[in-house]
Amino acid sequence: MKKNTVINPEFSHLSHEIESILKGNKEVGSDGVLQSGRNLVTIHELTDGTKIVIKAFKKPNLINKIAYRYFRKSKAKRSYEYASTLMKKGVGTPAPVLFKENFDIVGLKDSYYVSLLVEADLTYRELTTDFDITDHEEILRAFTRFTCSLHKKQINFLDHSPGNTLIKRIDKGYDFYLVDLNRMVFGQMNFKTRVKNFSKLTIHKFMIEIMSDEYAHCYGEDEKEVFDLMWNYTRRFQHKYYRKIRIKKTIFFWKKKYKNRISKSPI
Repeated sequence: MKKNTVINPEFSHLSHEIESILKGNKEVGSDGVLQSGRNLVTIHELTDGTKIVIKAFKKPNLINKIAYRYFRKSKAKRSYEYASTLMKKGVGTPAPVLFKENFDIVGLKDSYYVSLLVEADLTYRELTTDFDITDHEEILRAFTRFTCSLHKKQINFLDHSPGNTLIKRIDKGYDFYLVDLNRMVFGQMNFKTRVKNFSKLTIHKFMIEIMSDEYAHCYGEDEKEVFDLMWNYTRRFQHKYYRKIRIKKTIFFWKKKYKNRISKSPI
């Protein structure tokens, strides 16, 4: 089986211990599971006290196995490269440690991305559920300025969604860290593309009002125009999102009903 491992030279002294973790059961010895399901994300503390996050990506289907070997970079490789690019551009993200790809005779078998752990105070998601956070508006405006800085650096973070920005309070404001990095586009963004980048963040109109106001000031644009477009994109995304959920539930219902019918059929 072919393997491909690339490690950040800054963390080369950790490679042996991390490899040992990746070769074993990823959950054994972990200090916590951040996410399970499609991808498995775990925290591990190494012997020198360094805390890392290991993201084990879902094993690809047959088409993607081939695509990730011959035509496209794997999600692990993209995550590592995009994190490195963000850090060079002065954008917060957990420091990339390494990525690993395992290939079989067909294509990509599995892949992993490892980064340092950022112990944040909250994510953007909490802003959408807990409106009693004392500095709620201050964080929201600072987050908007952070997004504005991404756009001015020609970074289009396609997964700019509630769980993908870590927020850390500091003495003079806030630090923001992007995670789940495998979908990004770098290049000049027009007005509509920039505003659309906010569409996945919240369903709450008052939050859109605050972000559109701050973003308009950041770019020197008309606040009403920014709000109208941002709110419109948000509603479109929500409609599309919940429509997809309804379709999946319908398909699942009929699949389940069909399986039950088959299981009850006489042999």
